Amino acid sequence: MTTCDRRTVLKTLAGASMLAAAPGLTLAQGAGTFRIGALNPVTGAGGPYGGGMQKMIVAAVEAVNAAGGAGGRKLEVFAEDTQTQPQAAVLAAKKLIEINKVQAVLGTWASGVSLAVVPLTNDANIFLMHCSGAPALSGPPANAKGLGYRFQATNDQFGRAFAEICAREGFKRPATMAFNNASGIGNTEGFRKAWEKKGNKVVETVVYEPSQPSYRSELQKVLAAKPDVIVMGSYLADTTIILREWFQTGENQKWIIPGWAANPDLIKALGNEVTEGLISVESVSNEQSQAFKIYDAAYQKAMKQSGLNNAYAAMTWDMVTVLALALEAAGPNADIAAVNAKLREVANPPGKQVSGFAEGKEALKAGKINYEGASSVLDFDQFGDVTPDFGVSFVSKGQLSRKYIVKI
Repeated sequence: MTTCDRRTVLKTLAGASMLAAAPGLTLAQGAGTFRIGALNPVTGAGGPYGGGMQKMIVAAVEAVNAAGGAGGRKLEVFAEDTQTQPQAAVLAAKKLIEINKVQAVLGTWASGVSLAVVPLTNDANIFLMHCSGAPALSGPPANAKGLGYRFQATNDQFGRAFAEICAREGFKRPATMAFNNASGIGNTEGFRKAWEKKGNKVVETVVYEPSQPSYRSELQKVLAAKPDVIVMGSYLADTTIILREWFQTGENQKWIIPGWAANPDLIKALGNEVTEGLISVESVSNEQSQAFKIYDAAYQKAMKQSGLNNAYAAMTWDMVTVLALALEAAGPNADIAAVNAKLREVANPPGKQVSGFAEGKEALKAGKINYEGASSVLDFDQFGDVTPDFGVSFVSKGQLSRKYIVKI
């Protein structure tokens, strides 16, 4: 990479703490660039993932620029922290849009954040590529302009996966507990609909408010229904409190929890005895693909750990790659509408299957391409959504171990 090219990316990020302390790190500005806003959860509930997500946006941009750019333009990154809070995300998005003049916002995490940001990106007629599950992000008004693309499973897809797991594990009397926001309620409502479609019933449903020191009353209400499993729509902090308080009751109970809450940090916080037997469910990356191997090498270089540890970073890698391929397909000086018209063309069949930007750029000279992503096969439906697979892991002796994959 030339010295000039290096000025068009964030060459080195010291880590999530650096980004949090010095938000708005930018690249040297120049002519003929396409500006990307990396809007990620560096702190807050998404903090375990946000630093890696941002670094993979930077790494993917470096790969694009090293291959000569996309559509005659180099890519330029401006980074901000959402703090996993809608209010903070809105302020950061306004800065990216109004001051940095970005043409795409990439990597919002948590439904409440993406729902708060999407009116701003819509008003600016720019892309929002996100990792959020709320069904409302699929259609109008949130995606009325068709500029929103979801790289994560929808809450309804998560719910269907939860229902398949309940059936496979032989549960008959599930209850649900949900954090009172779009993501938490979306997950458990998605489960309820899928479970009832199978002719079953949910024995109790509880929605709880965030940031409480205790959830004993909500927990007692759920336990009183005598469920054989509790399906959660939760985050790490509240899950930690709820499971600690449950364990203190001495009651036997099975749990199915989203992977962003049932993760190694939860095990570390609660210990092996409390977490033994927990079922953790998360959308999984396209791990056997060549695109994943390319992403994994970049993640290991940047983060000194396996790319398997951060499915959301694989999503942000794909966001940059597919956007750059659409820019290349649209040609020099293409506007947002022209680029948008090419996104499904480069991501969906038919076409030559490609695994990275440089390969795809070359293949576009001969005709259509189909980018098979690192995070999923990355085939967008009419709503801009993808359908990933789900990994089902069980906690045993303090370790998460994947037992099987659920396809929906």
